[in-house]
Amino acid sequence: MTASGQKTALVAGATGLVGRELVGQLAAHPAYVKVVMLTRRRSSAPSPTVEPVVVDYERLDAAAASLVADDVFCALGTTIRAAGSQAAFRRVDHDYVLQVARRARAQGARHFLLVSSLGANPASRVFYNRIKGEVEAAIQELGYPSLTIVRPSLLLGPRAEFRLGEALAKPFGILMPRRYRPVHARAVAATLIEAAARGQPGTHIIESKDISG
Repeated sequence: MTASGQKTALVAGATGLVGRELVGQLAAHPAYVKVVMLTRRRSSAPSPTVEPVVVDYERLDAAAASLVADDVFCALGTTIRAAGSQAAFRRVDHDYVLQVARRARAQGARHFLLVSSLGANPASRVFYNRIKGEVEAAIQELGYPSLTIVRPSLLLGPRAEFRLGEALAKPFGILMPRRYRPVHARAVAATLIEAAARGQPGTHIIESKDISG
C-alpha cells in the first residue's frame, strides 16, 4: 500500500471473461493506484494505471518482481475441452493458480481473491468440482490474512468462442433456482472488488446466489 493509502492490485487470468471485467473495474476504482495485468501474450493497457506483464506460468519465478500487490485477484481457468485432457486442466486450474497464490504471498500480498466454481469440493466425484475444491483448500494453507473465494454458476458475458450451455441457459436462467442461475462476469468482478474493499480477515466464501448484481 502506498503512503496515500492507495493499493496495488494484481490480476491473473486478466484476458478471460471475468479477468477483463476485473481489470476494467479496478482501473476505474479510486482505491487502486496500479493494476498489474498478467497475460500470456503481449497486450495493450486499457488504462494508464494498468501495467500489462507477460508471464509464462511454467516459469513464474522469472516474473517474481512483478507479483507485488496488496490484493491478488485470480481468474485463471480453462475447460477440459480446451485443455485437451484432465491432466492439462489440472495444471492450469490447480497448479498455476496455486503458484500465483504462493509467489504473491511471498512478495507480501495480504488478500487473495479467487474465482472458483459452484460445487467446488475436494471430495467431489466430479473431476472439475474436485480440482476446484482442492485448489481452494491448498490456498487456505498459505497464510493469507484475508482470502475470498467466489463460486459462480454458469458465467455470462462476451466470449470469443461459442458455448452451447451458455446459449441455452440465457433464456431459461430466470426459471432456475437462484443457486444455479447464470451470473454475469461483470457481477462476479464487482463482488470480488467489494470484498477487497472490506478487507475482512479470515476466509470468506461467496456462493453464486449471493453474488451481487
